[in-house]
Amino acid sequence: MDDDHASIRRIRDDEREAAIDLLGELWTDAEPREIRSWTSVDSYRLFGRFVDADLVGVAGVTVMTELHHERMAWLYSLVVDPDRRGEGHGSALVAYVESWADERGFERLGLASPLDATDSQAFYDHLDFERWGYVVEKSL
Repeated sequence: MDDDHASIRRIRDDEREAAIDLLGELWTDAEPREIRSWTSVDSYRLFGRFVDADLVGVAGVTVMTELHHERMAWLYSLVVDPDRRGEGHGSALVAYVESWADERGFERLGLASPLDATDSQAFYDHLDFERWGYVVEKSL
């Protein structure tokens, strides 16, 4: 993959629907209107990886305050077009988000990954993310 033709930047309003479509690859149980709602929250930042003019991946980040960290950026969504996976776009997006968070004084970058998502977990292990606990939830 030629990085000379690749860039990462915040998604513009006119690119939002393409990003929503791509996020649908990750959030398969959500309707586009739900994804649109999540990505419209003030604390949510949506970044896109472009090759030439084509959107090939997106990363969604929220700002969190946690009891165990003063300030934390949370990688809420990371997805690459299925036809473009394995080309380094996901790693590039994570590196961009890390720099973005560091420049803004965040201590950590965190995320949650499903227990059965072993490929995703291996990807984050390769990028030096540390497993330190569990995320638990209960349906209400």
